[in-house]
Amino acid sequence: MKKICFILALLAGFTAVQSQSLKRYNISNTGASIASYCDPGKFGITYSADSAKVYTSECGLNDTYYMVICIEMKKNLPVIKAETALLDYLDLLKAQFKIVSATGYVKGQRLNAHEETRGIVDYWKDNEQFNWKVKGWTDGKLLAVLVAYSKKNLPETTINPFLDGLLFKGM
Repeated sequence: MKKICFILALLAGFTAVQSQSLKRYNISNTGASIASYCDPGKFGITYSADSAKVYTSECGLNDTYYMVICIEMKKNLPVIKAETALLDYLDLLKAQFKIVSATGYVKGQRLNAHEETRGIVDYWKDNEQFNWKVKGWTDGKLLAVLVAYSKKNLPETTINPFLDGLLFKGM
């Protein structure tokens, strides 16, 4: 009887892990896509002050929320300048989301080892005590910010595949 209970518990745990599989979703018609645990639905579109297209989406699963913000830049930038623009945008988001503490930006990330990309990672806490992990990516054509946040501790092994699951056009 104990063996049957153990096997059933093991299968239930395996099924729970299986139900959290990543699926690929296109970010509207940008040519970029994300790997997400939950369906982001249709990406909303707004326009920035300089009339760049801004695509956004958010979904949640198991007390963790996943957000994507993708900006089609008005003109292509060299990747180093795009990284500076990404840094400025992350600063803007910190104010917008009422972030009260941050560990500090870690720059120089490469998306899937592609040299023509740059990424920035940071951990934030907001005024409502949500924990955030943020990864911003750019290829000089798009700026993309992927966010996972929760009131609970963020499970790194779960959220990192989402945060690193962006693909730019042609990747």
